[in-house]
Amino acid sequence: MTEIPIAADNTEPFVISDTVRKEIERWLAKYPPEQRRSAVVSALLLVQEQNDGWLSNAAMDAVADYLDIPKIAVYEVVTFYDMYDLKPRGKYKINVCTNVSCMLRGSSEILDFLKKRLDIEVGETTSDGKFTLRESECLAACGGAPMCQINDQHFYENLTPKKIQTIIDQLDQQNSQQESSAAVQFEQEVS
Repeated sequence: MTEIPIAADNTEPFVISDTVRKEIERWLAKYPPEQRRSAVVSALLLVQEQNDGWLSNAAMDAVADYLDIPKIAVYEVVTFYDMYDLKPRGKYKINVCTNVSCMLRGSSEILDFLKKRLDIEVGETTSDGKFTLRESECLAACGGAPMCQINDQHFYENLTPKKIQTIIDQLDQQNSQQESSAAVQFEQEVS
């Protein structure tokens, strides 16, 4: 039987780190022993974080093996929820909500602005690897529409092109400061 890849894959074996295993065990402790499948959402998020923000086939298979559940059970979850990335992504993943409330309040203007500012289309990553742009069906912040979420953690509501420009500039500045700090540290270590 031919294996059909669900995700982009680097064909490297994947080993769940001890730190992530401990965290998965913390989640497993919340469920009856025969319900290990209940921890799959959390386990996948933890493994995705370990794998620099994306899930390869090997990473998903490692979760299935660790939880002792069929691989298809993991693939079903990964392909149902949009919080999982199946290919490498930028340092900052920008999800713009385009559901009804956001659409009526200008999300298409925000999305068009981001595509032009970042010079990418939805589903693409900037050439420097900083930003990935995605559309999301609903991010449950209709009262603050239009909105976006960055890296599945930070919500930004009541967006305007000027406000999203400020957010992108701040992320760019943060990234530059981190790169400068790393370069200085490296220079100090080498001298």
